[in-house]
Amino acid sequence: MRRRAAAPLLALLLGAVAFSPSLLLAQDSSVQEQTETKRKVVNKVVPVYPDLARKMQIHGIVRVEVVIAPSGKVKMTHVIGGNPVLAQSAVNAIEQWKWTPAPQETQELVELSFHP
Repeated sequence: MRRRAAAPLLALLLGAVAFSPSLLLAQDSSVQEQTETKRKVVNKVVPVYPDLARKMQIHGIVRVEVVIAPSGKVKMTHVIGGNPVLAQSAVNAIEQWKWTPAPQETQELVELSFHP
């Protein structure tokens, strides 16, 4: 009996959260911030294709979230997708990148494609 009552209540709560105007506005403004804070890369370092990946014929895309200091230097990286064999090479390269200076730190998503 409790399961029957819980399902409609759960559906109602999820609907209320998903369609709440304040949450929709918060999501829209965060998207705009990401779009507005795109910074230009001044210096890119090409990642080294790992020998192990070449031997195993591993290829694909590595996605890295990068926090950039106001000076344009990389402050922090976080791999959010991709093969672990390729990820370290991607991070090593991105940590050497330089962006244009900005008034505050920004967050960027970098996607690197590895193909033999």
